[in-house]
Amino acid sequence: MKYIVFTSALLGGLLLYLLSNASANTAASGEHYTLLVGLNIALAVLLVVLIGVQLFSLYRNIRQRVMGSRFTLRLLGSFALMAIIPGLIVYLVSVNFLTRSIESWFNVKVESALEGGLNLGQTALEIMLADVKEKGESMATSLAFQPANTHFSTLNDLREKSGIQDATLFTPQGGILAVSSGDASSFLPDLPSVAQLRQARQRIYGNIEPIGDKGLYLRVLVPVSVQDISGETRILQLLQPVPKSLATTAEAVQDVYQDYQQLSYSRTALREVFALTLTLVMMLAMFTAVAIAFVLSRRLSAPLTVLAEGTKAIASGDYSTMLPAHGKDELGVLVQSFNSMTQQLGDATKAADRNRARVEAARGYLETILAHLSSGVLALNERSELRTFNEATVNILGISLESYVGFTPEKIIEKQPNLASFFQTIALSVQQDVVQKEEVQAQVELATAQGKKIITLRGTRLPDGGYVAVFDDATAMVQAQRDAAWGEVARRLAHEIKNPLTPIQLSAERMAHKLHSKLAATDAEILQRSTETIVNQVDALKKMVNEFSEYARSPTPHLESLDLNALIREIVSFYDAPKVRIQLALTEQACLIKGDSTMLRQVLHNLLQNAQDALASASSPLIQITTAVYDNMLVLTVQDNGGGFPAEMMLHVFEPYMTTKPHGTGLGLAIVKKIIEEHKGNIKVENVLSNEANSSGAIITISIPLFIS
Repeated sequence: MKYIVFTSALLGGLLLYLLSNASANTAASGEHYTLLVGLNIALAVLLVVLIGVQLFSLYRNIRQRVMGSRFTLRLLGSFALMAIIPGLIVYLVSVNFLTRSIESWFNVKVESALEGGLNLGQTALEIMLADVKEKGESMATSLAFQPANTHFSTLNDLREKSGIQDATLFTPQGGILAVSSGDASSFLPDLPSVAQLRQARQRIYGNIEPIGDKGLYLRVLVPVSVQDISGETRILQLLQPVPKSLATTAEAVQDVYQDYQQLSYSRTALREVFALTLTLVMMLAMFTAVAIAFVLSRRLSAPLTVLAEGTKAIASGDYSTMLPAHGKDELGVLVQSFNSMTQQLGDATKAADRNRARVEAARGYLETILAHLSSGVLALNERSELRTFNEATVNILGISLESYVGFTPEKIIEKQPNLASFFQTIALSVQQDVVQKEEVQAQVELATAQGKKIITLRGTRLPDGGYVAVFDDATAMVQAQRDAAWGEVARRLAHEIKNPLTPIQLSAERMAHKLHSKLAATDAEILQRSTETIVNQVDALKKMVNEFSEYARSPTPHLESLDLNALIREIVSFYDAPKVRIQLALTEQACLIKGDSTMLRQVLHNLLQNAQDALASASSPLIQITTAVYDNMLVLTVQDNGGGFPAEMMLHVFEPYMTTKPHGTGLGLAIVKKIIEEHKGNIKVENVLSNEANSSGAIITISIPLFIS
């Protein structure tokens, strides 16, 4: 576009130059002028098309929000106004001046002066012609009375006396009879035409005419009546040159007058020619100026556009963009400075990225370690506000603390009262650490939906003034310790109690057998009742000892593929009592597990027996047994509507001797939990609201891995 515009400008200048010359030298309808006007109009149309294309391109860039397009438009408007306004002023002044100047050319005084000069020249020439005519008549009269043989000498004398340059005597047919010339360079005089000779036979002929390259001459033809035998009329020709200065002046005046008359006749056309020429000049100049304004505005806005694009790239984080050089002026220096700044920012960003990568790597390393720790980690800032935590924290506390980041322990307690003991201990540990400046250790009992948890906590101050607390779920360890203790107790009880039970029972039975016949009826009856009481109590003790032995023995399970749904249907058939309704909702999906059928029968018997015992006082006793499969785990739930577990028992439900039944040992759920754990499963006890009669009940959920062959 730049080359097209400048080429059009040069071509327009050439055409305008040719047009100005043509308008000054030819008429408006001249062939060359018309052609040049057409070429200039075609060039103007081309410039209009170029400007239209550039305007459309600029409009499209503005619509597309191309960087620098609006600045280019402002520069274009400024350049265009700078070109158009002065151009219009000069055009209007020039047209007005030219119109008035053309009118002033055709002033009446100028025309009168030219006519007077022309008449003056003509009068002078006519006087000279009349003088030559008078001399010719005089010479003709003298020759008429002279014999024909003396005409040459007489003609020469008369010419010299009259001051005439050439004198020639012709026959009526144009034959030369005598010649007398004062010009030595001329051999023959300029001959008259036949028409001039014919006219001279009747009367004197005189005329002013140019002769070859000799200049302007006065030609006079006078008839001469000769007095001889022939009586033939002869013709005398006199040629007298007009003075060169007078001839030149007369011709100049005549040419100027003719040109003036011609211009006067074409005055309107002349105004139109000059007006059209000025209009074309103005159009081409303005269109060229606007087209060049486009090029200049884009050239001037290009560095700023490049800077804006570079700034945008830097704002987006791209520091690799290097701007092209734009000369050695201020904009070029600015671009170089921008490139230097970009390079420095890029280097600084790369250094920062490397540092950030190292920090992120260290943080990722630390987070990976924390994420794979079995211990929970809580970090507080210097204002004792929660800053971060690891995944083990969620697993241990049973709740995500994501929404509590930035909260103090007191605010977290307000939102989660069930975690009050844990966060109170942390708050006290923070205060104690401030005072004692040493690591704090504590143990917390926490009540969760999964039961009671025992958490061991250690806390210490961080270098930045924050605080970190590391805690572990010691429930399994404490439970294992308790189970081991209870097992040891059970073994000792079984050993210490079971041995004397049989002698006691045998002694009572023997004593009753020996003394029954020797006592009175009343005493015998008392003895019988006492003996039965002893035997019954011994049986009860034996049963208790057997249960303790069962709990303490912990036999190794014999695991094999087992369909739990079939086992459930088999066990439920033994509890088909009319007072208690058992509802089954077993999944149709295969429920094969790897388990010990004997132990699992004991689990189901314990759960169903506990449910029946809990429904003793229920108005509409119902037991719901469901199975489902989730994430390769078989989930078994046993739910009743018997009132549920007491709140104070929920934290100790799986501990031995924890029972609500008056004659229970409290070992049933403890044994169930132990068997389920030996099957690599887990068990959970909850109190829920039953769907029927809005009564509460207990639900026990057991999850056992599916058997995948």
